[in-house]
Amino acid sequence: MGKKTTPGQRRTRATRRLRRAIVAVAVLLVAVVALALHRRIDASGAASSALSGGTAVDPSTFAPGACVTFPPTSGDRDITVFLDAGHGGIDPGGVGVTESGSSIDEAEGTLPVEVDVVALLRAKGFNVVVSRTGNSTVAKLTPSDVTQGTFTLQGAHDDVAARDVCADESHAQALVGIYYDAGGSAENAGSIAAYDADRPFASSNLRLATLVQTDVLARMNAQGWGIPDDGVQTDDQLGSLDGDPESGGLAGQAAAYDHLLLLGPASPGYFDTPSTMPGTVIEPLYITDPFEGSIAASSKGQSVIAQGIATAVEQYFGTRPA
Repeated sequence: MGKKTTPGQRRTRATRRLRRAIVAVAVLLVAVVALALHRRIDASGAASSALSGGTAVDPSTFAPGACVTFPPTSGDRDITVFLDAGHGGIDPGGVGVTESGSSIDEAEGTLPVEVDVVALLRAKGFNVVVSRTGNSTVAKLTPSDVTQGTFTLQGAHDDVAARDVCADESHAQALVGIYYDAGGSAENAGSIAAYDADRPFASSNLRLATLVQTDVLARMNAQGWGIPDDGVQTDDQLGSLDGDPESGGLAGQAAAYDHLLLLGPASPGYFDTPSTMPGTVIEPLYITDPFEGSIAASSKGQSVIAQGIATAVEQYFGTRPA
């Protein structure tokens, strides 16, 4: 997410050898599953047909294909959930590598998870709103948002803020951000969920974060992957946009804010459109760890993570029949 990270536990050599063997088998299975389900993102960055039947929340505010709502496909709980596939467009997010040496970035790894969660929740009677349906930004960018093909600090701020605006305009009752972690060492590993403790609904934030972390980790480790549990932490422990508080301007405001923008409270003059519902950000894997990066890049891994998120959302709202 472009933030400070918490080192995961180190793995033994024997465990790594076992996991490489598991990944080798998983890669074969993934190829079969991918061909059968056709759930990949095409070259244009458009989402697969799994995201059909959606309606743009406000085309005048958001980039094409961004902030789209999908009705239930079975029953209707009258509950709306907002899902944010991290990064996108000119912002790839963190970049890592798989055990085969292929590159993976957050933007390409988080969207398929979002797609899978949408299908699972719609089938359970939820209305689902997504931040993006393809490889795009969420905000409509202006010249001040981009320099030499990358985000300015203002652009990065505006694109995250647009995700909160989308969640608010769609009247979502819960927010789940789907991101991956990145560390300075290939030994950094594990799953972590973040919540904001400085909101009126902090206890609900913690409950949602705990459910998502627990269920995603359980689903992954039921596969024998042995992903370390890096816990549930407040977002001020993880940091926010990079910056020096003494530098002034947006960089100084970003550092002084000391929250994840997606989850944090309003800050006059810096952030005026915070989310208005309980939320969490899950970072289930370090894509800079080749073993975990391989899982993040696979349809199998993406599906397993999605199942954990969907289960957690159901538990959060109760498992009453739709």
